[in-house]
Amino acid sequence: MNKEKRTEIFSRLRDANPNPTTELNYSTPFELLIAVILSAQATDVGVNKATDKLFPVANTPEAILALGVDGLKEYIKTIGLFNSKAENVIKTCRILIEKHGSEVPARREDLEALPGVGRKTANVVLNTAFRQPAMAVDTHIFRVSNRTGIAPGKNVLEVEKRLLRLVPKEFLMDAHHWLILHGRYTCTARKPKCGACIIEDLCEFKQKRDYQ
Repeated sequence: MNKEKRTEIFSRLRDANPNPTTELNYSTPFELLIAVILSAQATDVGVNKATDKLFPVANTPEAILALGVDGLKEYIKTIGLFNSKAENVIKTCRILIEKHGSEVPARREDLEALPGVGRKTANVVLNTAFRQPAMAVDTHIFRVSNRTGIAPGKNVLEVEKRLLRLVPKEFLMDAHHWLILHGRYTCTARKPKCGACIIEDLCEFKQKRDYQ
């Protein structure tokens, strides 16, 4: 796939959704961080149901730390892996208070040092909360990047690096959101909606005809 085709793909995605953002509910960088930690192997809808009850009660490191592990579990027990997530969130809150003045750090190294925060979570926070050109490659982005030919790669890190290199700069800040939403609602895993896809003529997926 060449630069011209990629530019047209992202132009169309931008025209269809000029201001894309995460589907997680949050109002501060801290709320976003907690929501993303909770979202591992869980749906955004499920996380939002939990945080819609949690955040009105506790939405600062101090307030969540005061809940304790058991108190936090009561709010997030509907989410998968809630036991380990509760422990990670409490540990993260303690580190934020002790090392970062209760603020979410805007550096990758500091974010990845927090319990429950891996590269993907750090990328979401850097991009969404701090507007840095980071690419959080989840299953949707990995699938879309490979299937369309935008940035094929054998693993998540390879796709991330290729996207950062190949996505035209004017689209880089929001590309992560466009690709996730495209994978979630159009370029789905089992039955991609090729016939209703706005970039179908630009996509290099060889089995497109099977999904018209």
